[in-house]
Amino acid sequence: MFIDHEYIENLLRNAENATNEDIEKVLDKACKKEKLSHEDIAILLEIKDENLLSKMFKVAGDIKKSIYGNRIVIFAPLYISDYCVNNCVYCGYKRCNDFNRRKLTQEEIKNEVMILEKMGHKRLALEAGEDPVNCDIDYITESIKTIYSTQNSNGAIRRINVNIAATTVENYKKLKAAEIGTYILFQETYHKPTYENMHPKCLKGNYEYHLTAFDRAMEAGIDDVGAGVLFGLAPYKFEVLALMLHNDHLEDEFGVGFHTISVPRLKKAEGMDLKLFPNLVDDETFKKIVAILRIAVPFTGLILSTRESANMRKEAIEYGVSQVSAGSCTGVGGYKEQEEGKDVNQFSIADERSPLEVLKGLIDDGHIPSYCTACYRSGRVGDRFMSLAKSGQIQHVCQPNAIMTLQEFIEDYGDEELKEKGEKLIKAELNNVQREDIKNKVTENLEKIKKGERDLFF
Repeated sequence: MFIDHEYIENLLRNAENATNEDIEKVLDKACKKEKLSHEDIAILLEIKDENLLSKMFKVAGDIKKSIYGNRIVIFAPLYISDYCVNNCVYCGYKRCNDFNRRKLTQEEIKNEVMILEKMGHKRLALEAGEDPVNCDIDYITESIKTIYSTQNSNGAIRRINVNIAATTVENYKKLKAAEIGTYILFQETYHKPTYENMHPKCLKGNYEYHLTAFDRAMEAGIDDVGAGVLFGLAPYKFEVLALMLHNDHLEDEFGVGFHTISVPRLKKAEGMDLKLFPNLVDDETFKKIVAILRIAVPFTGLILSTRESANMRKEAIEYGVSQVSAGSCTGVGGYKEQEEGKDVNQFSIADERSPLEVLKGLIDDGHIPSYCTACYRSGRVGDRFMSLAKSGQIQHVCQPNAIMTLQEFIEDYGDEELKEKGEKLIKAELNNVQREDIKNKVTENLEKIKKGERDLFF
């Protein structure tokens, strides 16, 4: 198995003796964008010196800006079913929790999507519990079809990423045929003993089957996969190194690693007590994890949800995070019920700002909020996306597309304050577009958007 526990533990033991000079050498290597070894990453995990931490945050921030510029992708989750046969210790959906479970009808899904579109969302992450009877693959693909076909007067969902349980090659082929974007699956924890303790007597309890899900997804033709662990279950140093081993495995076997990595931290959920989890990650450690991941996998998107506070998200964006959710609800039927003043979230949400408020905050910090979904629809996925990213050519499409989607949002959903802030930023960003032909085309398209045209992209 490619997650070698003894190998990881040896890396961590050896790194305990790392000197400040050793750490400096790794950071200098990162500055040159040289690929870090597993030993290098283990050394970074040992940073304690405040000056070296500050240097690492700067290196991570510089790497992020050189690849992603100042754009931040915006999305929202959509929970469609809380039926679940598993009994995961940390999860509010576990089967021993007694509550009225539901799955959305296609009409209810349409209503949820209409609300999300009114918020300006173009990219969703579809979420569901694991229940082969009440939430089978045909229900998932039917729901995807409903989402894509639902359209407001000025809005439509253009990309659906899917986070469902590990499944078969045949079912992954069905997801591929349904035109999903990224298939997302959190390992939860790579530490096998912890994994088995967290998933007692349940379908999800097969560590190896869960671990090899991305192999089956890629075998089925899904180009983009998104990983993640739930930080707080097992020691974070082990998890970071295991993520890197998993990424390397996919690169070796399929030519491309993770498209995204999510970094959720364990939060309070129904039927669990945080005091029973000894590996919780504090804020300072969490920031270090984000920076190390950005340095270790420079071209992989890092996703941060509304589990984290607005202040934490602001900091993490500066040195690693490239995608954030906005206006999220983590309960089934939650967007409709949220309108009615009900609380149906699966776990505690820390950033309760509306998408409009999130966008204003990003713009105030000099970031371009991006609703772009062009790469998937233009075939820039998998190894094709990574080759463009590593060459730096992706900047020629990502920055212009971000600018145009921000103009769309301003026209369709913005208030006067956002219009003032956004158009000032757009004007400044146009001056930063390096190629004159692209700048001219973006300028032309911005005028078309103001006159009512939509979904213009490179």
